Amino acid sequence: MGRRGAGGAPAAARRADVHALAYPHRPGMAEALNAWTLDFAARTPGCLPSATFFPEPAATRYVADALAAGARVFKVHVQVGGFAPTDPALDGVWGLLAEAGVPVVVHAGHAPVGTAHTGPASFAAMLARHPALTAVVAHLGAPDYADFLDLAERYRHVRLDTTMAFTSFFDRFVPFPPAELPRLRELGLAGKVLLGSDFPNIPYPYAEQLDGLARLDLGDDWLRTVCWDAAAALFDLA
Repeated sequence: MGRRGAGGAPAAARRADVHALAYPHRPGMAEALNAWTLDFAARTPGCLPSATFFPEPAATRYVADALAAGARVFKVHVQVGGFAPTDPALDGVWGLLAEAGVPVVVHAGHAPVGTAHTGPASFAAMLARHPALTAVVAHLGAPDYADFLDLAERYRHVRLDTTMAFTSFFDRFVPFPPAELPRLRELGLAGKVLLGSDFPNIPYPYAEQLDGLARLDLGDDWLRTVCWDAAAALFDLA
């Protein structure tokens, strides 16, 4: 459990730029994690209050509690949690978040190891039930980049984050397809691609993530929007 940004500039450049995102791997963990992350944010300047959830009977209640306590972003990890986004226990949660307009960062892709619940199909089925949900797909949905780009184009409130994409670590086994760069550029300029980092739990220097984005040569406007403006708009940081 560490600090991870689904959008934001380096700490020296911006005041509110980091999320302490945690997620459970079994039932009965999420509420305690929420207490920790909300307290951490309260004690850490520049940290947005965050929370998480798991498909369990108490989920809708404690997500409502976290929203009332000021949570401004949620995180779930379908792969680590071992559950489907369409789990009936989460219907109330997705509905609450959609109604509140609070973003949820979802690790829904197959990378690094796919399961029966990861991938674009299950995530798309959940979005069909909750089309107003504000979701940020972690890792650009790797390795199914094209399918998740489709979802970001189809759903007004779906975004993608760049975590680990365009670094040597991901380029070795799930490289982004060059043919999709024009679509990535358009989505980025539309504010639908956000810088992500997974910092400090990464196997390379933080700057490599930024260097990888800059090497794409998609333009200063694209880079500025991805690295700051999109997140500033999403979280109303202006």
